[in-house]
Amino acid sequence: MPVGPQPHPDEGRTDIGRSRRHQSVEPVLIDTAEVATMLSMSTSWVYREASKLGLKGYKLGRGRNAKVLYKRAEVFKWLEQQKIY
Repeated sequence: MPVGPQPHPDEGRTDIGRSRRHQSVEPVLIDTAEVATMLSMSTSWVYREASKLGLKGYKLGRGRNAKVLYKRAEVFKWLEQQKIY
């Protein structure tokens, strides 16, 4: 008995299903180097001044290899507060 081509499993899906698969997700947390680049400052400045400015870091890991990450939304919020009118 000849078997014809089998339909691809994705053929029955709508375009909505396909678009979800290909959407990129904005990261919630960004590292110190990204914050420094966004603010045109050095990473050492970010480490030193962030807590004074109200930017709270989240430490992931232990010891020397720990990473400090910041919420992207909080960085943008702080930056917006620095606007000169």
